[in-house]
Amino acid sequence: MKAPFTSLAGFRAVFETLPQVDAEAVEAATTRDETLTKPKGALGRLEELAIWYAGWIGDGRPTLDRPQVAIFAGNHGIAARGVSAFPPEVTVQMVANYRAGGAAVNQLCRVAGASMTVTELELDRPTLDFTVSPAMTEDELVAALAAGWEAVGDETDLLVVGEMGIGNTTAAAAIAAALFGGTAAEWTGRGSGVVGSALEAKTRVVAEGLERHAEALSDPLEVLRCLGGREIAAMAGAIARARVGRTPVILDGFICTSAAAVLHALAPSALDHAIAGHVSAEGAHPAALARIGKEPLLDLGMRLGEGTGAIVAINILRSAVACLSGMATFAEAGVSEG
Repeated sequence: MKAPFTSLAGFRAVFETLPQVDAEAVEAATTRDETLTKPKGALGRLEELAIWYAGWIGDGRPTLDRPQVAIFAGNHGIAARGVSAFPPEVTVQMVANYRAGGAAVNQLCRVAGASMTVTELELDRPTLDFTVSPAMTEDELVAALAAGWEAVGDETDLLVVGEMGIGNTTAAAAIAAALFGGTAAEWTGRGSGVVGSALEAKTRVVAEGLERHAEALSDPLEVLRCLGGREIAAMAGAIARARVGRTPVILDGFICTSAAAVLHALAPSALDHAIAGHVSAEGAHPAALARIGKEPLLDLGMRLGEGTGAIVAINILRSAVACLSGMATFAEAGVSEG
């Protein structure tokens, strides 16, 4: 679906009339859940997940057939400041690895039965160093948002967004600090593995970016433009497209959560169609999830990004949907309800 906006004003307008959950589907799923061959509530959070999914899909007895993992790759000007344990060339190299099927995300997609798309966002032209100037122009931000929007398949019935971009935990930390408040140190973590003096330098870069753009940080989209990256913006665009299309979303780690937080800041209901797949080992992720009101499904100590934690959670949601739609009711099975 082509993006219905060509400016930031147009993107903002998307959030003025967001579709709501299908109340009839929620009621039908709830009624069915209460008559399945189990004690009420015995499947715990699986029951909540299945009813949530049913409401957004619009079917009281849903199926989960076409999950999509959309990966976005972009390069960052701040990478030249030594904020990552890896050089910027790794972004291009990892994209090639995705296309060859050799990354963790490829293996997890196969296990989860998910299709995977990879969108490269001007990898030969990094964003600008946000300690010196805004990372992107308005036109560049709009283009990245639109790329994310248009990457979501029309038939997708569950979306996971992932990223690749050396330096993007630095951008995500700056976005989180700008949106949520607090110091650069509170939001800046190890990312790809920086520690000691390298972590201190990374934290200084975030602080410099916040100071440089202080006057613009009351506007969530200006936060994204000044401090973000193309792949982070594309993730936000894809999540927004899913919201408009009532496509359920499983959020990944800290970078994904920072992208989603921009939408949450634009409209409190912007992430009603999303759940948190996991809490990552990136130190600030639990705080970011708390600020957008999401309780993670899994805690596996993961911090790879790429959508990997959320992909693992797809099978949790598959299990929930399978039980809601596939189990027999007491009447169907001839079992006494007790």
